[in-house]
Amino acid sequence: MTTLKIHDIDSAPQESKPLLEGSLKAFGMVPGLHGVLAESPQLLEAYQTLHKLFGESSFNNDELTVVWQTINVEHECHYCVPAHTGIAHMRKVDAAITDALRNKTTLPSEKLEALRNFTLTVTRNRGNVTQEDLDTFYAAGYGERQVLDIILGLSQKVISNYTNHIANTPVDEPFQKFAWKAETV
Repeated sequence: MTTLKIHDIDSAPQESKPLLEGSLKAFGMVPGLHGVLAESPQLLEAYQTLHKLFGESSFNNDELTVVWQTINVEHECHYCVPAHTGIAHMRKVDAAITDALRNKTTLPSEKLEALRNFTLTVTRNRGNVTQEDLDTFYAAGYGERQVLDIILGLSQKVISNYTNHIANTPVDEPFQKFAWKAETV
């Protein structure tokens, strides 16, 4: 098992201190992931910027959750699945959506299921999708912007999921009640 240092505002590199102060202001705490990312001020800034930009993308809260959690579950991120479950609850996303994503069961709408399936295809195939994949996604009511917005969300999740795997970041206390473990086959 690997671990990386989890910084607080006092121990963080100088360039990261204002970013962590922003996290504290936004969340009422410094999330463990942000504390780990603080070792590289540029990576913390990139993550925070991507998070902000993806939140402003063309997706509504349900769709943001589908993209985030689809990638988190696919990457088996022990930290991000519970964190994004909590975030989904705060954003008033229906528990049927979060449960289906966590448990890999069918989502409550065909459109959200198409979003999950296309997000999985992009993630698993590292962006190598077919015209048929695109046509199926478009037929569900999405367009080229949403294809690109998925790539934006995936960029954010690669930073967090990979960092959490390497750092073995402990799940923050507010999200521990949403603990999740990948299925073993």
